[in-house]
Amino acid sequence: MVPLSVYRKPSPLPDNLLSPMDPSRCSLPNRCMLPIYKSPRDYQAYQISPQDSNRLALIFDPVIANMSLTYCVEIFDVGGKTPPNRHQIAVEMFFVLKGQGIAHCDGKVVPIQAGDSILVPPSGIHVIENIGSTRLYTLCIMVPNEDFAELIRSGTPVALDEEDLAVLGRRDRSLASTEV
Repeated sequence: MVPLSVYRKPSPLPDNLLSPMDPSRCSLPNRCMLPIYKSPRDYQAYQISPQDSNRLALIFDPVIANMSLTYCVEIFDVGGKTPPNRHQIAVEMFFVLKGQGIAHCDGKVVPIQAGDSILVPPSGIHVIENIGSTRLYTLCIMVPNEDFAELIRSGTPVALDEEDLAVLGRRDRSLASTEV
């Protein structure tokens, strides 16, 4: 147990003068690591191969996070899907941010939509497919990395368009409500 004397008291400065990532806000000096902050405009997207109908916006990877994980948003155009793939030791999780699709894993098929999650076990052969009339956006987390980030970065850098940035910044709902 850490003695109370080790914890720092809150700074007397008003909150508007301190960044939320200011090291002086750390309650355990000598043990704090500053979090890594990124916004959607900081994400770099890649298309792994020219025939792919999906692209991946890399958020965190072993280079950025200094740990063995890959954290990205996978964006599927209408009718787009991943090629069948599997991972030897990694688990991969998909969380649907927007759109509708089908998740295939080892012969099982599950419909997916916003709010749904899929956890793919190691060695599960899987495909995510967009069956909706709009793009499908999934948050994808792979642990351990198993060279996934390196595969993504080996692809062609592509730009995120305004629709992508609106979804990633959660502005898509306000845009949809103004379109009548």
